[in-house]
Order: sequence, then structure tokens, then C-alpha cells
Amino acid sequence: MTAYVILIREKLRDAEAMAKYGAAAGAARGDHKITPLAFYGKHEVTEGAAADGVVILAFPTMAQAKTWYESPEYTAAKVHRFQAADYRVLFVEGV
Repeated sequence: MTAYVILIREKLRDAEAMAKYGAAAGAARGDHKITPLAFYGKHEVTEGAAADGVVILAFPTMAQAKTWYESPEYTAAKVHRFQAADYRVLFVEGV
């Protein structure tokens, strides 16, 4: 069943660290079967906390989404994201 990883950037603190994250995260894609559905495009918050940016990634299964998120390559990329901004990350199983 398709699974989605939703990354919600709440506040950018360091643009330089964010650029490093972007490069490292792109390289961390590797052979993972990732389909980007939204990538920091125009968005509108109608309820809840503001969002500075949103990314939605689709994976064939929840297990594959977690394998990517926990991979050594993406784990190294996350270090830059943690320095760069405040995020919420959600894993959602499709129907």
C-alpha cells in the first residue's frame, strides 16, 4: 500500500545549512523508489500552525518509506536539516 512522507517546514533558521541539506537529501535518494508529489510549492494553511514549506513524497510501502528515512545517507542529510530549520515529519499510509 502506498505510503507518504510529509515534511512540514515550520521555520527556516539557516539558509546555508538548508542548501547543504538539499544537496545531501537529493543524493540520499539513491535507488529508493520515491515519487515527489509536492516540493515547497505554493500552499495555503487554513487551520493550525503556519507552514513555511511543505514536501510530500510517495513510496510504494510504509516499510520502504522508513527504510529511506533511516538510511545512512538520509540520516547524514538530516543533520543539516536539524541545523537549518524546524520541521514536522509525518508518515501516512494511503488507502
